[in-house]
Amino acid sequence: MLDEHRSGRLTAWGNALIAGFAAPDDAAHHITGDDAVHRVVGLPGESGPVGLTLALGRLRALGATGLRLALPAPGHPLGLSGPPEFNARALEAGEAVVATGAALGLVPEVYEAGPEGDLHVEVVWHCLPVRDAPPADVPSLGEAERELAEALREATEVLTRLDVAGSGPVAQAALEAYRARAESGRRVLAPGYPPRAVRVLELAQRVGALIAIAHEPGDGGGREHGAAVSASEIAARAQALRPVERTARRAQVAAYNAIVEERARRRH
Repeated sequence: MLDEHRSGRLTAWGNALIAGFAAPDDAAHHITGDDAVHRVVGLPGESGPVGLTLALGRLRALGATGLRLALPAPGHPLGLSGPPEFNARALEAGEAVVATGAALGLVPEVYEAGPEGDLHVEVVWHCLPVRDAPPADVPSLGEAERELAEALREATEVLTRLDVAGSGPVAQAALEAYRARAESGRRVLAPGYPPRAVRVLELAQRVGALIAIAHEPGDGGGREHGAAVSASEIAARAQALRPVERTARRAQVAAYNAIVEERARRRH
């Protein structure tokens, strides 16, 4: 959870485009990021793969009024509403985007080639029908913020209790890398998002960084991150952090979906 999900970038910049806060080419540029190219397959009315700019325009023409992020995990279909085929693909990828109003969803498939440090990355988004129903287990922004504050305390307590508080050099390097990314440009989400959503996402990413560091294997015996060296201790660490990880994922989804939720509240 140290890096932004591709589905998060698509959700944020797609919503900025739909709301009129970003131009199509600008949105496509930010969604692609450091990847070489993104294509979309399976779009209604298109016989083959299309680029992001055309795909986003097509989704709007098909009735999309906003994009929602889904971050499902085994036993937790977070952000999904069916049908089973789409849910299975999203669960395998660990992420997906649902186009509200168009009854369509997008799941990324990533192709990598080349040596480490010089990877050529292509992303194919598979467009599939989705069920027009409320997404599973997505909290409001306010709920997410309250839950995160408690989760951050829990994560710190758990890591301290298990002696994996991040005192080793690998943990310190990971935290510094996270802070550097968080500070670079301070660009989180996309134009048009409320400040509270930015705040919630930053806090969720901070909690996610702590969890990711806690799960790092260190030097092979766990000594980089403390005393969790046995299989039973590692299992105990994972079990203790699972509820915290779940809360962080729910908060990320709430932050990315905030612009759509806010529009829905205004309509009602």
